Amino acid sequence: MTEPTATGEKPFLYVVVCACGIAADVGKLITAAQGRNWDVGVVATPQGLAFLDVQAVQEQTGYPIRSAWRTPGEARPLPPADAIAVAPATFNTINKWAAGISDTLALGILCEAYGIGIPVAVLPYLNAAQAAHPAYRRSLAGLREMDVLIGTYEPHRPKAGGGAEHFRWEEALDLLAPRLGPRP
Repeated sequence: MTEPTATGEKPFLYVVVCACGIAADVGKLITAAQGRNWDVGVVATPQGLAFLDVQAVQEQTGYPIRSAWRTPGEARPLPPADAIAVAPATFNTINKWAAGISDTLALGILCEAYGIGIPVAVLPYLNAAQAAHPAYRRSLAGLREMDVLIGTYEPHRPKAGGGAEHFRWEEALDLLAPRLGPRP
């Protein structure tokens, strides 16, 4: 169980959601995080937004889903993150993030997390053909150098879809737990 912050509030977890079929199940991670005493906000890639039941996620978290940058003067809809879980993470997002490309709000948050020192866990979800690409292996190595915690999902067969039954949503929380430790 995660301890309250110094202000007595629950710690805040950003869940970054990418565009793939299992994204619709992100409620599993939200429920697990809330069960571990986290408040949760969702940041979706622009394409990932289409895979979510926006109303259901917003009702579950109590916060709007973020997908685009705020305009100048617009209030921040989410508190600052104490940790970030990227789940599910696609081939595209992993490679762009490792390369430092910040062309979406989700990638901007991930790229800044390293410099701010926010612990991040990533649960890749991709097929074996994508995972065989040399850029993917280089990207994982680069993320490990940035102390990103990487989940153990075994890529599924190309064009087969699926693998959802083997996707361990709670693994992100398990990976982050030792990095967070007890809070004051």
